[in-house]
Amino acid sequence: MSDNQDLLFRAYAVNSKVDKLSLIDTFAKSGILPTDPRAASLYRKLSYLGEKLGEEEFRDLHNCSPALFEKVLTGQLAIPQFSEFTNDLDSIFEQVSSCRDGKLADYIPQLARVNPEKFSMAVCSIDGQQHSLGDADDFFCVQSCSKPITYCLALEENGENIVHNYVGTEPSGKTFNELTLNSRGFPHNPMINAGAIMCGALIKRDCSASDRFDYVMGKWKELSGNMKVGFDNAVYLSERQTGDRNFALAYFMREKGAFPPDTELLDILDFYFQCCSIEVTSKAMSVIAATLANGGTCPLTGQQVFRPDHVKNCLSLMSSCGLYDFSGEFAFRVGIPGKSGVSGAIMLVVPNLLGLALWSPRLDELGNSVRGIEFCKKLAARFKMHAFDSMVGLKDNRIDPRRNIYESRHGGIVAFCTAALEGDLQEMRRLLANGLDPEMKDYSGRTALHLAASEGKMAVLQYLLELGVEINPVDSWGNTPLNDALRHKHLSIVSLLREHGAKQLAEQLELNKHTGE
Repeated sequence: MSDNQDLLFRAYAVNSKVDKLSLIDTFAKSGILPTDPRAASLYRKLSYLGEKLGEEEFRDLHNCSPALFEKVLTGQLAIPQFSEFTNDLDSIFEQVSSCRDGKLADYIPQLARVNPEKFSMAVCSIDGQQHSLGDADDFFCVQSCSKPITYCLALEENGENIVHNYVGTEPSGKTFNELTLNSRGFPHNPMINAGAIMCGALIKRDCSASDRFDYVMGKWKELSGNMKVGFDNAVYLSERQTGDRNFALAYFMREKGAFPPDTELLDILDFYFQCCSIEVTSKAMSVIAATLANGGTCPLTGQQVFRPDHVKNCLSLMSSCGLYDFSGEFAFRVGIPGKSGVSGAIMLVVPNLLGLALWSPRLDELGNSVRGIEFCKKLAARFKMHAFDSMVGLKDNRIDPRRNIYESRHGGIVAFCTAALEGDLQEMRRLLANGLDPEMKDYSGRTALHLAASEGKMAVLQYLLELGVEINPVDSWGNTPLNDALRHKHLSIVSLLREHGAKQLAEQLELNKHTGE
């Protein structure tokens, strides 16, 4: 095995074998799922291997996806304590789920027929760590959550200068479908209806209507890591039948000469209604949001779908214009780029960290999901995700999910000893896989073996003994691990330590006298 493979194997092996279930548990707690295309071959190989893996089998697993394998086992993923993070998300979800305020979007008949009790949440980090809860496998129409994607597609094809010759970058100060344009006679921004219609007019202008929409559907699929992306024809027909305001907006823009030359107005309106009627699951939308968080590169496939500078422009406009008339308040209270839709969807993008999708159909008076907004507020109160949380001197008790909770409080061996004290074998393995020496001592001369013996952590003790650590280290107070186990009356620990040659301090000093140490 290579040096890296050998270090990883020794960190996770017990009796020279790695437990398969322990390895699967490590991946699961890290958020790397069997559905992840990067891990598919690894999970397949695991399915037919025995319960204990030797060095050769471990090496073969490593070779299935070396970069991902090492990131998981060394804890170098975007969210190091992913299971703790998702436990907090689940808690917020449960707190919010009892809310029954708001009403369905009844101005689109098909949306008025959705079950109002539906509620889902899904998250995906920029390293592809995934978690979901509730109705996360149910499909829903993206509605206005399509607008950031339509804007990015227009940017990819035309570039920033051309796109913003036709659409502005300022909040409108009006409702999302207001019959108004900016002082130049163009839509205020791409996140309102007029702006999205205009951006649609800049996409694949030389293609047929069917080819244009096939192209867009393909891009949605790429953004989601090749998850299923659907289309709700009934919603599309409902939108078109009741879309008088959108027709008015389009004709108003044509009257002002705002469209590119030779724009087929009815085709572009149909295209706009089609984009709003795309349907995805919360799981897929979280990956799409994570692709934006990752600068346009899908975390599950590594495919660059959008240019990073185009994503930056998109996130800027999502921050200022993404939540209808609540955008300013949302930027102030939550501080995360987001986009909502009247289907009850909210897409959140935390740059360089994660994407998060929420879906709950009951809306407030501004057209945003009531549960979704409440979830976002609680998320911002719990975690450091606001755009300006990195300000120098800003201190509070919120959690930064980017940081390892052990290493943020401690460093090096102290983190290892803390993990031993808390019985966190996974964290101990992660630290050892990063090259830490398990025999190092903390500031008081205590080793992880001292702490395991003192706290009665049998599994930790067995793991350390398997690593072959020194059995009789002496701390600053003159105690060996056996002294600690005896003092706290952990008889099974005492027995195991004595089996491995452990001694109390007096015995150790006598032995040292005879051996000349």
